[in-house]
Amino acid sequence: MSTVYIAMDAARGRIEYTDRKRPWWMLSVVWPLIPFTGIAAQLVTGRQIALGLPLVISYVLMPLFDFFIGNDRSNPDEAVVPQLEADRYYRVLTWLTVPLHFVALLGCAWWVGTHELSWWAVLMLAYVAGADSGLGINTAHELGHKHTRLEQWLARLALAVPFYGHFTVEHGRGHHRTVATPEDNASARMGESIYRFALRELPGGILRAWRLERERLRSGGRSAWSVHNTILQSYAVSALVQGGLLLAFGWVMVPFLAVHNAVAWWQLTSANYVEHYGLLRQKTASGRYEIPQPHHSWNTDHLVTNLVLFHLQRHSDHHAHPSRRYQSLRTWAAVPQLPSGYFGMFPLSWFPPLWFRVMDKRLLALPHVQGDLGRVNIAPHRRAALVARYGRLRKTADRAAIGAST
Repeated sequence: MSTVYIAMDAARGRIEYTDRKRPWWMLSVVWPLIPFTGIAAQLVTGRQIALGLPLVISYVLMPLFDFFIGNDRSNPDEAVVPQLEADRYYRVLTWLTVPLHFVALLGCAWWVGTHELSWWAVLMLAYVAGADSGLGINTAHELGHKHTRLEQWLARLALAVPFYGHFTVEHGRGHHRTVATPEDNASARMGESIYRFALRELPGGILRAWRLERERLRSGGRSAWSVHNTILQSYAVSALVQGGLLLAFGWVMVPFLAVHNAVAWWQLTSANYVEHYGLLRQKTASGRYEIPQPHHSWNTDHLVTNLVLFHLQRHSDHHAHPSRRYQSLRTWAAVPQLPSGYFGMFPLSWFPPLWFRVMDKRLLALPHVQGDLGRVNIAPHRRAALVARYGRLRKTADRAAIGAST
């Protein structure tokens, strides 16, 4: 499976690069099928509690793998990146992943609809399916940043599984423009719990997506309620799939799909929360925010989790180069680094006191912050308390009050 990419550079001569992770990217393709490990475990043991096995794998084993296997800091040389990006193998993997998200949802729904399960087992499998469908948003994230018609449609299909069809519009035309600023509903602020963040991020994302799509269609002389609305295109597939499940398996699909959708959305909220917590772009002399830089995103190079998330965790390079494909994303030496992969950071974020204890001092210790609260995106309701607690770390007293104003 090894492919050597070769480029010639006038100054450095012949450059060779081999992606040693090339065969291991298949983990991102098969990972959406993880709910079936729980179904298989129930078949073998006869115990309904075994349906929760995927949660143990995700939130116990994966953080342990990340800890013991460690980080991968290898980067492709820029000279070979065009060849790496042109290699069809990598994009085919993302294409193959899309139908597997549908397979996982349909498989879990079939199991619930055709087996006698306790109410808690139904909800557990719904949670497992929802956490898995949250991965569909990640697949759509990779595809949605590409400019081919096929990949744009595949992104909408992947988003249809968790009924999150507004994401590509919100993320690409909204979040990427306002990331790491107080104006961005998808950038968490220092001192803001994930629960308070969710109340701002979830409705804010939907409203911004609709506004952006309405403006796009209006500029072309079209109605927001036309077939050209990309959000409605994805929602239509969602309604077809989930409506079909309801017809096929009856009322039990109501709580199952409600929990499934909510958990999938929560997975995306968890990712947004950890990716930019407290980071702030500064305003230039013109009054505009500086261009997003790698240090405006939290990064993590934990190998195993990156292999099952299409390199999502190399988020610093992604925001610096949004259209760059996952196999080409680089790590940077001086960017904010999370202490664990996402499977470890998500549960940590669900316990705000622990999250603040781990992340606030890490945030203030960043080279571009150095204790200056004026360089931090602060939650307005927590500003006074944070200044009182960390104000001694400030470089200048007059900048302490600078932060989010909304």
